[in-house]
Amino acid sequence: MRPVVHPARAVALSFLVAIALGTLLLMLPVSRAEGTAVPWLTAFFTSVSAVCVTGLSVVDTGTYWSTFGQIVILALFQVGGFGMMTAATLLGLMVNRSPRLRTKLVAQAETHSLALGDIASITRLVLVVTFACEFIIAALLMLRFRMGYGLTWGESAWSGLFHAVSAFNNAGFSIHPDGLVRYAADALILTPVMLAIFIGGIGFPVLQDLRVRFRDPRHWSLHTKLTLVGTGVLLLVGFIAVLAFEWDNPKTLGAMALPGKLLNAAFASVSARTAGFNALDIGALTRESWAAHYLLMFIGGGSAGTAGGVKVGTAVILVLLVVAEIRGRPDSEAFGRRVGASAHRQAITVLVLGSAMVVLGTMVLLRISDFTTDRIIFEVISAFGTVGLSTGITADLPPLGQLMLTLLMYLGRVGTITLATSLVLAERRMPYRYPEEHPIVG
Repeated sequence: MRPVVHPARAVALSFLVAIALGTLLLMLPVSRAEGTAVPWLTAFFTSVSAVCVTGLSVVDTGTYWSTFGQIVILALFQVGGFGMMTAATLLGLMVNRSPRLRTKLVAQAETHSLALGDIASITRLVLVVTFACEFIIAALLMLRFRMGYGLTWGESAWSGLFHAVSAFNNAGFSIHPDGLVRYAADALILTPVMLAIFIGGIGFPVLQDLRVRFRDPRHWSLHTKLTLVGTGVLLLVGFIAVLAFEWDNPKTLGAMALPGKLLNAAFASVSARTAGFNALDIGALTRESWAAHYLLMFIGGGSAGTAGGVKVGTAVILVLLVVAEIRGRPDSEAFGRRVGASAHRQAITVLVLGSAMVVLGTMVLLRISDFTTDRIIFEVISAFGTVGLSTGITADLPPLGQLMLTLLMYLGRVGTITLATSLVLAERRMPYRYPEEHPIVG
C-alpha cells in the first residue's frame, strides 16, 4: 500500500512547518533583547537559517535576541539537524528496501544497510550519537570557558551548550558577534568544535557502518569508503589552499605563529564544509581563498547527516564517472565495486540542478544589489550549501535579496535529498526501449 503523502514531500513539508512555527515564536517581543516586536523578515530569515542549519544572519544573535530567543534558535537548528539526519536515513533505507529496486537480501549484502523494520533502533542510534556528542563537546567547552576565560558557570554552560549543538548540527550560529575569531589561538576551543562538525557532517550511514564494522574496513559499504576518502581529500585540499593563500595575509594568518596558522587553516577547511563557524575574518580573506571556499561549500559533507551541499558522495561518483570515460571503460569502479547507472543519473541531476540554483541566485542578487560578483557568489553558495559563512553583506542586502537567500537555504537543505529520493522511488522498468543513437558530445 502506498503512503498517502510521498515521503520526500513529507520531509519538505515538515521543514516548512518548523520554519513557520519558528518565525511566529521569534516575532514575539519576548524573543528580542529589547522586549519589542521583531520584524517579520528578520524572524523569518533567522528561522529559515536555523531550521536549515545554515547560520547566515541579518542581526547579531548574541545581542539582538533575548535568552528566550536564543533558546528558540537552538531548538530550531537542533530539530533541523536531527530531523534531517533521521528523515534522510529513513528515506535512504526505504529506497534500499523497495522491492522494485532490490530484494532485502541483496540490499543488506551490497549496501550493508539496515532493514526498514529497524526504524526504532535507527532512531535510538541517531539520538544516542546526537546527544552523546553534543553533551561531551558542551562539557569540554564549558570547562574551557570557565577555566580559561573566567566566565561564570552559568555563562560557560550556556555558551558551551549553544556552540556544541550548533557545531554538531553544522548550524554555524554563535552568540559572539565575531563568531569564534576571539578563540583563533585556542586549540582547546577550536578542536572540539571541529570534532563535532566532522561527526555531525559525515553522515549517519557512515557512522552506523563504522560502529558495526570499525575493525573490518574491507567490509565497509562503498558509500562509507567513498565518503571517507572524498572527505579526507577535500579537507586536505582546503587546508593546503587556506594555508597557501593566507600565509602572508596580515589580516588573517600572516600575524600568527606556525601552530596558529596550522590550527586555523585546518579549522577553516573543516568549517567550510557547511559548518559556518569562522575563526578568521571571512571578509579579509584573499579572493583565492574565497574561490577555494566556493568548491568546499558547494560540495558540502556526507549524505544523511547534518551537512548541506550536493554531498561528497555525489562529487566522488562524478569523478569516478569522468575517470571511467577518460580511460574508455564502460563502468565506473571503486574498491572492487561497480557504481550503478542510476547513481550516475542521480549525481548528474543533483549537480545540474544545484548549479542552476546557484546561477539563478547569483543573477538575482547581482540585479538587485551593488555588491561585487565574488561576494555575491560567496553568499549564494554559502546559502545553498547551508554553510553560513559570509563576507559581511547579508544584513545589507535588500529584502528581496534576503528572501532569495532563504529560498536557496531551503532548497539546499531539502531539495537535493528529496530530489534524489524521489528519483529512485519513481523508478519504473519500461517494457520497451527506443533505438539507440549517439549525439555528438564535446
